Amino acid sequence: MNVPIKSTLDPEQQHITGEALRATVIDLIDLSLIAKQAHWNVLGRNFRSVHLALDELVTAAREFTDDAAERATSIGVSPDGRAATVAKEAAGLAFPDGWQQDTDVIEAIVKNLSTVIVRLRERIEVTEKADPVSQDLLITIAARLEQLHWMWQAQLSSA
Repeated sequence: MNVPIKSTLDPEQQHITGEALRATVIDLIDLSLIAKQAHWNVLGRNFRSVHLALDELVTAAREFTDDAAERATSIGVSPDGRAATVAKEAAGLAFPDGWQQDTDVIEAIVKNLSTVIVRLRERIEVTEKADPVSQDLLITIAARLEQLHWMWQAQLSSA
């Protein structure tokens, strides 16, 4: 197929940035699915607050997924959010089947957020010279996910 969207980036910049954005889309779709699975299956004393916080995480992940996918498209890279691609390439640590205790959910979300953030930070580095515009988007995503990571961790604190 002919490439319908022409990039203003040179081919190497487009490749580096495109790969970073595609991987980000995949990780964010996975994160949103993990959070939604947790949302449906959380039990425990802190059910309501965890349930609502999971909705907040899902919303953020889905909005950022769209932002990253549209940025990829704008530089002429086709994003791939198909289930098979996400299952094969996502960074997430997954989430167990069935009902889950609220504290276990919190621990799982903290670990998943940490994994996604580490990978985002790697992409921030590689896009610095290739495409500062995309890098800025990745920085914005990382900043919000780090804020959520902090909030999830705070739920585990006994201090």
